[in-house]
Amino acid sequence: MELPYAEPYKIKMVEHIKRSTQEQRLKWIQEADYNLFNLSSDKVFIDVLTDSGTGAMSDKQWAEMMVGDESYAGSSSFLKLKETVHKITGFNYFLPTHQGRAAENVLFSALVKEGDIVPGNSHFDTTKGHIEFRKAKAVDCTIDEAFDTSNMHPFKGNVDLNKLETVFKSHPKEKIPFVVLTITCNSAGGQPVSVQNTKDVSALCKKYGIPLYFDAARFAENAYFIKKREPGYENKSIKEIAKEVFSYGDGMTMSSKKDGLVNMGGFIALNNEEVFKQATVFNIMFEGFITYGGMNGRDMGALAVGLDEATEFNYLESRVEQIAFLGQKLVDFGVPVQQPFGGHAIFLDANKFVPKIPREEYRAQALAIEIYIVGGIRGVEIGTVLADRDPVTRENRYPELELVRLAIPRRTYTNNHMEYIAVALKNIYDTREEAKSGYMIVDEAPIMRHFTAKFKKL
Repeated sequence: MELPYAEPYKIKMVEHIKRSTQEQRLKWIQEADYNLFNLSSDKVFIDVLTDSGTGAMSDKQWAEMMVGDESYAGSSSFLKLKETVHKITGFNYFLPTHQGRAAENVLFSALVKEGDIVPGNSHFDTTKGHIEFRKAKAVDCTIDEAFDTSNMHPFKGNVDLNKLETVFKSHPKEKIPFVVLTITCNSAGGQPVSVQNTKDVSALCKKYGIPLYFDAARFAENAYFIKKREPGYENKSIKEIAKEVFSYGDGMTMSSKKDGLVNMGGFIALNNEEVFKQATVFNIMFEGFITYGGMNGRDMGALAVGLDEATEFNYLESRVEQIAFLGQKLVDFGVPVQQPFGGHAIFLDANKFVPKIPREEYRAQALAIEIYIVGGIRGVEIGTVLADRDPVTRENRYPELELVRLAIPRRTYTNNHMEYIAVALKNIYDTREEAKSGYMIVDEAPIMRHFTAKFKKL
């Protein structure tokens, strides 16, 4: 009999989490204006709101924090991180930032202007927010298979080359500062991008003289899927695959709070010296000096170790298999989810789960709230609330998918927690016919409203 996989680590320290009753949670979510972001963490039993910065660091990472060099300029921790980034990505220029959206802010301040067009594969919310804040436009060129949650396409994060070339032909080259390729593609359900698609996108960008940048928050998980699913890569290491993928681009932004295995941090890596010089100006203005960029020395040291650990197969197998464990439990219960399962989260298909709730009543948000009330589980809506309003018409944008994301923190929860989530969702799914109405927004920010919006139950 083949031995099952087992986590390649053991638990050294635990953190207590509180149980609560449904009556308590109903009161708490009402007080939070039905926005899960407004809940304090002690009111949550299993927190799968995000996998960003919520994972557990290793003993080697904690040891590295003890020798962090906090020098303002040129610290040894910075040099250690710079060397690690170059080794893993191959990019020659490096700027640390305090997190991923800060990296986007710095890079986009240098490159994106009013009226620009930025094509890509289902831009993440902060990416789209930074683009639209500059009065530019994000254009989604993801393949159509990504929007059918039952389609088993192995690389649903791929870019549709015809859609991308149509954008290139429809706009002057000067109005397209770059293409952004998100690996894995979070907004499409944590779906990977193949090496072949990356090569094809790169070739098309070169044909039209347009740079290609990666949103690489989950690049290691993307490389794992390539190793498991793409012919010709089964015998390559994760580090070899990642370096090849990055070789087809001009640069990257990174939220290190995901595949960097740290609680805070990010960076920009580039090959173009002129872009690097432009970005350094904004890095100093917004983040700090170019050798710390909003990060402590100890955090840069922990990130250097984390990047190395995150690009090892054994860790990634444990990580992705836990997601698949939860996903398969839900499929066995008949719960509709995005398939194949992603690398960092399970995405519930709210269009199939609660189709009787009108879209204008935010059905995915309604489902996320019910999951919290029933099980004390905090997920997040990836649907109409997150899609925000059209910046010109101010009407709601209705994406093809209405999803609830259950993002699993790294090295944090056990499979017993996954069992708990699965049974809670089965109980809700069994009573789904009772769900007929949702919520209305009573207060919202002009951009990225989902973080702070207030809702009223209808």
